[in-house]
Amino acid sequence: MKNEKEKKQFPLTKLQWLWANMEGLRVFFFLGILGTVVYNIMQLTVPFFASRIVDLFLTGENAAENLMTQRKLFYMLLAGMVGMTFLRTVIVYVVCMDFEKVSQGVLYRLRNILFRKIEKQDMQFYATYRTGDLMTRVTGDLDAVRHMIAWVVRMIVEAFSLMGATIIYFWSMNWKLAISLMIVAPFIFLIIVLFRNNVAPKHRLLREKMSEMNTAAQENIAGNRVVKAFSREPYEIEKFDRKNRDYSETNQETAMTWLRYFPFIETFANLMPVVLLLVGGLFLMQGELTMGEFVAFSGLIWGLANPMRQLGSIMNEFQRFSAASAKIMEIYYSEPHIVDPEDPVPVGERLRGEIEFRHVSFEYLDENAQGAVLTDISFHANPGETIAIMGETGCGKTTLVHLIPRFYDPSNGQVLIDGVETNRYRLHDLRKNIGMATQDVLLYSDTIDGNIAYGNSHLSHQDIIKFAKYSAAASFISKMPDGYDTVVGERGVGLSGGQKQRISLARALAIRPSILILDDTTSAVDLETEKQIQESLNNLDFQCTKIIIAQRISTTKNADKILILRNGLIEEAGTHEELLAKKGYYYQAAMLQMGEEALVHG
Repeated sequence: MKNEKEKKQFPLTKLQWLWANMEGLRVFFFLGILGTVVYNIMQLTVPFFASRIVDLFLTGENAAENLMTQRKLFYMLLAGMVGMTFLRTVIVYVVCMDFEKVSQGVLYRLRNILFRKIEKQDMQFYATYRTGDLMTRVTGDLDAVRHMIAWVVRMIVEAFSLMGATIIYFWSMNWKLAISLMIVAPFIFLIIVLFRNNVAPKHRLLREKMSEMNTAAQENIAGNRVVKAFSREPYEIEKFDRKNRDYSETNQETAMTWLRYFPFIETFANLMPVVLLLVGGLFLMQGELTMGEFVAFSGLIWGLANPMRQLGSIMNEFQRFSAASAKIMEIYYSEPHIVDPEDPVPVGERLRGEIEFRHVSFEYLDENAQGAVLTDISFHANPGETIAIMGETGCGKTTLVHLIPRFYDPSNGQVLIDGVETNRYRLHDLRKNIGMATQDVLLYSDTIDGNIAYGNSHLSHQDIIKFAKYSAAASFISKMPDGYDTVVGERGVGLSGGQKQRISLARALAIRPSILILDDTTSAVDLETEKQIQESLNNLDFQCTKIIIAQRISTTKNADKILILRNGLIEEAGTHEELLAKKGYYYQAAMLQMGEEALVHG
C-alpha cells in the first residue's frame, strides 16, 4: 500500500504545485527573489571598495600622494563601504520578512485546502488513513513546505546569485585565477549529487516514522480509559518508546548521511584559499595581479566557498520538502468516490421519507475485506413507518443503514428514497433529511446545548429542551450545575454511556429528519428510559421514517416491519407476531429475553 502511494502520479510536479499555491503572493515572491539577488550582488561592493583603497592609498606607487591629494575620495570609499553594508542589512531584513509572508500565506492556504479535502472525503478514505497520519500531514509535513519557501528557496537563490556574481567579478579582474579557483567546483557538485541519491529515501522513511509515532500517541490518548481499565500504562509507554526510538534512529541516520558527505565538501571548499595563495601569489609576483585585486580575491573567496558548502545543506532540506510534499499532495489531489451527481434531482423543503431497497448487494473495496457483506437485500418502508433490524454481530446491519445516507454506494442494486435513487440527490440535500444516532457516540468539547444543536445552529433554546425531552435527556440535564450550558469533556467524558446516547438522539431529532436511523442507540439505557424514548418517538410533532437497529425485543416488537439479517441476507421479515409464529431467529431471541410465559401474555 505504501509503495503504491509513493509511486502515485500527480498532475503537477512538486515545484509546480508549490507555485500554483502561491496565487496572490507571487509578486511578493518575485520581490523576495529579486531582493536576494540584489543584496548578494551588493556583497561585491565591500571587496571592490577595499581593493580601490589598497591600490590607491596603501600599496600603489602614488599611495602617499593620493592620500594627500584625494582625501575626499578616500573618505567617500570608506563611507561607501559602511553605507552599502547598512543598506544591504536593511534589504536582507525586508527580504526575510517578505519570504516569511509568502510562506505563511501558502501554509494558511494549504492547511485550509487539506482540511476541506479531509472533511469531504467518504468512508473509504477514513478506513485507509489513520488519524495520527492525517494530523502529521497537516502539521509537520506542512511546516516542511513552509520552510522550503521561507528558507530553502532563499538559500538556493542566495547561493547561485552570490556564486555567479563572484565568478563574474573574479573573471573581470583575472580570468586565469578565476578558472583556477573554479577547478574544485565539479568535485563538490558530484558529491552533492551522490548525497542527494543517498538521502532521498531516508527522508521518505523519516516522514513515515514520524507518522507512526504520532498515530501511536493519538490512539493512546484517545483510548486512555481503556489503557487505565486494563492497567496497560507500562505497555503503552514501552510501545511509544519503540516508535519514538525508531523515529529518533531514522532521524539520526538521515543526519549522519549528511555528516558522511560534509567533510568531503568542506575539504574541497577549503582548497580554494590554498589555490588562491599559491596561484594568486604567483600572479602577484609576476605582476599579473595587483595587491588590491589580491585583497579583493581574498576578501570575496568565501563568495565561492560558502555557497558550495551550503548546497549540501540545501539539498538535504530540499529532500525533506520533497518527502513531505509528496504526502501532502496525496491528500491534496485525493477525490472522494461518493460525489454529487452532475444533474441532481431537486429536493423541496423536506423529503417524505419513503425508503426502498431493490436487490441491493454490497462489498467493501478495501483489500482486507472478505467477500460480500450484503446480498440481494430488498424491502420497502412507507413514510412514517418503523423498520427494525436484528441479527448476529457482523451480519451487515450497520452497513445496510450506511447505504441510506450514501456513506457507501451499493455494489449492485438500488437504494431509493421517495422513489429516486440516492445517488441522484445532492449529498447535502440527502443528508440534511437524515438523522443518525449510533451506539458509539461522539460528543464535542462544547456545551450540551451546542451538542444538541450541532445539526441546526439556529435552534431556539425551547426547541433544544423539547428534543431533549423526546430523548429522555431533559431530566438529567436539568440536574447538572450549569444545565444546558454544561461543557462536556472531549468525546463526552464525564457523562455515562446512556446519557451520551440520549444527547446523541436529541441531536439527531433536532434537525427534524424525514428519516431517523438509530444504531443500537438505547443499548446503554435502562428499560424504563427506553420505554419513555419509544413513546416519544411514536409521538413526534413531525413525520419521520425510523430505521432501528436493536437487539432488544422490547425495542423491536412495535415496529411495522422487522428484518432479520444473517450473513448479509434477509432471513426473516414480518411483524412481531408473524416472526414469533415462524419460530426462527426472532422467536429464539424473544424466548431468551422474555421467556415463554411473557410471550404468551405479551
